[in-house]
Amino acid sequence: MKTISAELKQHLLTGATTMCRCWKLETQSGDHFGFSDHDHDISFDGVTYEAASGFTGSEIENSLGLSVDNLDVDGALSSSRLNEKDLLAGVFDNAVVEIWSVNWSDTSQRILLRKGNLGEVSHNETGFSAEIRGLAHQLNQPMGRVFQKSCDTFAGSASCMIDLDTPVYSTSGNVISMSDNHTFIVDGLEGYEDGWFTHGLLVWLEGANEGRKSEIKYHHLQAGGVSIQIWQQMPDAIAIGDRFSVSAGCDKRFTTCRDKFANIINFQGFPFMPGNDFVTFYPNRDDGNNDGSSFNS
Repeated sequence: MKTISAELKQHLLTGATTMCRCWKLETQSGDHFGFSDHDHDISFDGVTYEAASGFTGSEIENSLGLSVDNLDVDGALSSSRLNEKDLLAGVFDNAVVEIWSVNWSDTSQRILLRKGNLGEVSHNETGFSAEIRGLAHQLNQPMGRVFQKSCDTFAGSASCMIDLDTPVYSTSGNVISMSDNHTFIVDGLEGYEDGWFTHGLLVWLEGANEGRKSEIKYHHLQAGGVSIQIWQQMPDAIAIGDRFSVSAGCDKRFTTCRDKFANIINFQGFPFMPGNDFVTFYPNRDDGNNDGSSFNS
């Protein structure tokens, strides 16, 4: 149940209201962005909500229980602070979103309609559509340790304790030829075996994508040189000569932790945990067996 102030209630009862919608986005890095469907900028709580930003929201519905309430917000890529490149680079991934109904003539009269996280985002050349997930969606996320055969952390984490800054696990290189905006030939990686950086992290040190990161899909040694393919295309064009750093990747298997990193003491999985085949195992009689055993599997 939402509670509104007496002043806002009185304003709504007049029948001639001066209400607008405001959206606040807080990224994982702590940056704040404000947008409004009003024709003038609005400010409250230290955030300026940009006017005429092109945001429109779908109908907001609330349901009882723990079901996840979602709504969609559509917007035009017209704001100087909200653009296609930042969306592609993941700047707004899982951003905290607040949706306010505000009396623009007196911003002290406002009510928080919904708070959640930015979910799936789709876009085209002129606009985007974003899913806003209610707080209940966090109950669907795994918490704590996961008991499984594979490792549940990532290479270089505090529990892994591998120092990825050592030369054996990291290096830098530069692009020498391009296939497309996520596949390219590089130099500087010739001393590493095929696949050493697969599943690793690539960070751009120079060029239009400087500072951006991407997971490496493939690292291959081939006749034409060393090939790198990243999972997502960069928002800006990759150019010949762009420098980057890479760190060794891990596929989270016990054998990889043992053979590649010599780090099984810190392996965060349970490689000897029985699987479904053990649970469904049962003995079978084999009357034709002459080796003296009564049962086999």
